[in-house]
Amino acid sequence: MLRKVNVLVTGPPGCGKSTLINNLVERLRVCGFKVGGITTPDIRSTTGQRTGFHICDIATGDKQTMASIGFQSEVSVGRYGVNVEAIRTLGVFAINRAIGQADIVVIDEIGKMELIVPEFQRCVIEALDSTKPVLGTIGLHLKSDFITEVKQHPKMTIVKLDRTHQAVVFQHTCELLGLTNKRTQGKG
Repeated sequence: MLRKVNVLVTGPPGCGKSTLINNLVERLRVCGFKVGGITTPDIRSTTGQRTGFHICDIATGDKQTMASIGFQSEVSVGRYGVNVEAIRTLGVFAINRAIGQADIVVIDEIGKMELIVPEFQRCVIEALDSTKPVLGTIGLHLKSDFITEVKQHPKMTIVKLDRTHQAVVFQHTCELLGLTNKRTQGKG
């Protein structure tokens, strides 16, 4: 059984937050836990340049373009047009399904694009208030009333990541979730 703890990983861009989450998701699955929620991997051009972001349902593998350069939208963040409907449908649905059906809710990430959608904000709070542990990422310098509410939520632990301490943060996060106990080395 996982501990009911809410863990948000923060750090500067490019420090490996999403890589850490992906490694933790793999560890959780190996231990027999059902993982749900979302990830938001980069979309890269053939030359390796980031051109946008997908939003992916961890449980089903479904994905949509969440934002990209050249995407026609009334909403943009930096140079990216934001597909608000993808966040509203796939993202919110995946998180809500995880609250109901998974052992842990993963939200990678709580960022500027996702915060445009009020329904996303509501489902994040529902996840934090649920009986399920939540594992997520959040931008280091992201500021809003909602972000303050999330960071100050009961049972919230903020873990700071940098490029030089990934293994230490991975182990620490495993300990916070209760993944180092013998009983969690396999669920059944």
